[in-house]
Amino acid sequence: MILRYSEQSVKDLKKFEHSDRQLIVKKLEYLEKNFEALKNSKKITQLKGSKFNDQYRYVVARKIRVLFRLEDDKIVILILRVGLRKEIYR
Repeated sequence: MILRYSEQSVKDLKKFEHSDRQLIVKKLEYLEKNFEALKNSKKITQLKGSKFNDQYRYVVARKIRVLFRLEDDKIVILILRVGLRKEIYR
C-alpha cells in the first residue's frame, strides 16, 4: 500500500496546528498499514453522490476527516482533502 498526498491536502494540513498535524499524519500512516482491517469498520465509509465518485471518508478524530480515493489496481491511497467535519464536504 502506498500513501500519496494531493497538493490540496498538503495545503489543508498546513492549516492545522503542529500537534493536530502530527496526529493526522500518524493516523494516515496507520491507515496505510491497516487499510484491509479498517475498510469494513465505521472509520472508513464510501461517499455517495456524483460529486464524490469513488471517494472515501476516514475519521481521524471527532472533528477531523480525510477524503481519499484508491487508484488503479495498485493499492494507492491518494489523500484528497484534510479538514474539519463541517468544512470538508464543500
